[in-house]
Amino acid sequence: MNFKKMIIINSIIYFLLCFLFHYVYEWFPNPILSIFFPVNESIWEHMKMLWTAGLVSCLIEYLILKNNNNVHNNFALVAFIKSIIIIPIYLVIFLPIYSLTGENMFLAISTMLISIIIVNIIEYKIIMLPKLKYQFLAAIVSIINVYTIMGVLTYKAPHNYIFYDAKKHLYGINDYIN
Repeated sequence: MNFKKMIIINSIIYFLLCFLFHYVYEWFPNPILSIFFPVNESIWEHMKMLWTAGLVSCLIEYLILKNNNNVHNNFALVAFIKSIIIIPIYLVIFLPIYSLTGENMFLAISTMLISIIIVNIIEYKIIMLPKLKYQFLAAIVSIINVYTIMGVLTYKAPHNYIFYDAKKHLYGINDYIN
């Protein structure tokens, strides 16, 4: 299987994982899963969904490519970069639309799909680079740091509209307004 075909398959896997991951915490609420999956309907919590789905889709991609004896360079770095850059890409596209239209599921899902396609194109460019030294260690440390930040911001969410869940009227997981 060539990389271009895998990128298309990965876009579909990534998109489907986002839908699955949206509900994981709701189905299995616990403190560990709250770090990885959305705990409410705030914009911030959906960024955790994009982040985790990106990492898992890269792992699935790696396993498929490895099974076909076609593993690309810089796998861990690609997983980190792809998963982290989707957050600002999504927000740059989504926030102006959200401020004009308010909550609109079709626009949110369309924006998510566009963002996934963009990061998968970027992934393709990175995998064509020569193997980078220490990329695995740097990526693993960075992934752990991002999940640490996500955990802290889930339990100590700033009172900012990105962290606000208008449906439940709360910030993060513990801070009820009513």
